[in-house]
Amino acid sequence: MAQGKRDRLSTEQRIDMWRRWKAGESLHDIGRAFGKGHGSIRFLLAQRGGIVPAARRRSPQTLTLAEREDISRGIASGSSISEIAKGLQRAVSTVSREVARHGGRPLYRASEADRQAWESALRPKVCLLAIDEKLRTIVASKLILDWSPEQISKWLKVPHPPHTNQGAHHANSHRRPRPHPQPRPQPARQPDPPPAQTRASPLTQRPLRPGVPSPSTPNPPLTPIVGRI
Repeated sequence: MAQGKRDRLSTEQRIDMWRRWKAGESLHDIGRAFGKGHGSIRFLLAQRGGIVPAARRRSPQTLTLAEREDISRGIASGSSISEIAKGLQRAVSTVSREVARHGGRPLYRASEADRQAWESALRPKVCLLAIDEKLRTIVASKLILDWSPEQISKWLKVPHPPHTNQGAHHANSHRRPRPHPQPRPQPARQPDPPPAQTRASPLTQRPLRPGVPSPSTPNPPLTPIVGRI
């Protein structure tokens, strides 16, 4: 049996399958109860390692189906988002995002919005790069250009004009990677000039000490010594 056809049990059938497995029924008995082969039942049980998955529960912070029906009736009556949020005792932003996420005021349907919200809460989610070949090609081309993941993420958030070429050609033509800032070269420091050499001033320009005759003053005449030698 093809693997894609093994996983065709409704939610109620899956719950009953796990109940039977937990009660000790064999794979053949469980398969006969649903008209499936025992290999299909083995495959479904092996996906969880044979452990019963925890029952999914809604968070008390999320909108319930009754609240979504009140939103739908409020839209049909022409009430504003603020009035609807006030009646539900919810934040205006919560109701506004709920309506915008599911088609806006003209297309909002409570049951469809509740189903989509329940399915979108499943974890883990499929990576966007795994299902979008065009996006995968663009990211790969940026990595070849040595862009960092942060640069690619910021570049993808910037709106770009429509293009006709496939792949990453438009990505290369609109914006180039921002180079990393390089430090500015500092000018070479000039050596300090040598200290000026002080030349000794002549004696005639030096200050005189008290009692010392100036060198420019002529020597007094010698007094002859009179006497016998």
